[in-house]
Amino acid sequence: MSFPEEDWTRFKAKIFKALGNATRLKILLFVRDGEKCVCEIVPHVDQLQPVVSRHLKILKDCGILKFRKDENRRLYSITDPDFTKVLDSIDVELTQSLSQTLIKQMIPVRGE
Repeated sequence: MSFPEEDWTRFKAKIFKALGNATRLKILLFVRDGEKCVCEIVPHVDQLQPVVSRHLKILKDCGILKFRKDENRRLYSITDPDFTKVLDSIDVELTQSLSQTLIKQMIPVRGE
């Protein structure tokens, strides 16, 4: 199955937008080790349940998370274990490198 480049770009943008929120990143890092119930996620991210549910919906709608029902609970997990590689790719070294680049851009070089 192939998609036009523009569709791929939009899809990738949707994923990066979903990842562009600290609460959603906390949720992903928390569920990376296995299924978690909303009742476990709420205290972990220190947000109200409706707020957490909204974030879970965003992550589910872009295909990052899935859930299954277990009686009256919803258990969330990462759809594809390989997705954790995306989370792991933003490591200390990359963060430091990006920070240095930003600092260089913000501080004018003498003589310019």
